[in-house]
Amino acid sequence: MKVIAFYLPQYHRIPENDRWWGDGFTEWTNVRRATPLYPGHNQPQIPYQERYYDLTQKKSQIWQAELAKSYGIYGFCYYHYWFKGKLLLETPLQQVLASNHPDLPFCLSWANEPWTRIWDGGENEKNILMPQEYGDEEDWREHFQYLLKIFSDSRYILIKDKPVFLIYRPENIPRCREMLVLWNKLARENGLPGIYFVQTLGGFPIEKQAGFDASVEFEPHYTFAHGGDWRIWNYLRIKDQQHLTFDYDYVWSLILNRSHRREGEPIFTGAFVDWDNTPRRQIDGVSCIGAAPHKFEWYLTRQLERTERLYQSEFLFINAWNEWGEGAYLEPDTRHGHAYLQAVRNALDARKRAELTTAGFQEQESSLKHQ
Repeated sequence: MKVIAFYLPQYHRIPENDRWWGDGFTEWTNVRRATPLYPGHNQPQIPYQERYYDLTQKKSQIWQAELAKSYGIYGFCYYHYWFKGKLLLETPLQQVLASNHPDLPFCLSWANEPWTRIWDGGENEKNILMPQEYGDEEDWREHFQYLLKIFSDSRYILIKDKPVFLIYRPENIPRCREMLVLWNKLARENGLPGIYFVQTLGGFPIEKQAGFDASVEFEPHYTFAHGGDWRIWNYLRIKDQQHLTFDYDYVWSLILNRSHRREGEPIFTGAFVDWDNTPRRQIDGVSCIGAAPHKFEWYLTRQLERTERLYQSEFLFINAWNEWGEGAYLEPDTRHGHAYLQAVRNALDARKRAELTTAGFQEQESSLKHQ
């Protein structure tokens, strides 16, 4: 099994964030100023040993990679921000490419949403900070040429020798299939057998998109929007306002009982550590109640088993490695230490033991048949 964690690079200054949010803004800015909204609300969330790292520092990237590998994380899926030739938050990955360190597999997820003032990827013009436009064939070629340098890295994750590339909102791209066809053509012209395109199944309307090789369940958003159960939600009354919460165990039960028989294409399963985006959106955010490392370990173990047995896949994507502003992080904090990372290690070890036991039974059965 290969566990891949989504990876947010917004832990260093960029001019755009300085202009929009104030000098020195990074994701840590939101995380540090968070406050609890109700009794038991775990805010602010503080990194273990108060490690508020800067991702432009090589030591931070190496620390992350070594930590991830030591607990069984196969690789990172970096969010990629491309706005018709304009890049944002590209520096950490560019440094990884330039230095050949750290030695950890990775792939990209194109987070093709507008950037907005309320962190929702919406289309309301008054909230948009950086619009998302897709252009024409010339723009697609420019984007491909940028990606080709990344796809060519020896650490890039491949399936069937094709670089794996996720797209977060393919339904937003007006001529998506044409773009994918062109990129596959360009990939073959540059010595690749093609690109392994993965459609994200998230918290938005899902349209079956031609040209994709697989889909990935982005949790908990996919279950929020497509779980088919309004009982997920609970409203808390806080100072004459309503705050939306959900129960950790209930959402995980929906994930684990979801039918694996859908459109027929390969599906990469998802998992989530926790969820709380109140550091970004305060009372208008959504927070999870009931998350704990021992629960995560149990649910992840079940999901790994389902991934292999029902989906016949070796990949599972976790939300996330370091989404501190959304409460979805595996990195150690002051409350739980390394417990969530240890939960990943334990779940992977449990799955391996189960595989060895099954293999042993099969070998014994085969031996008996031939006696």
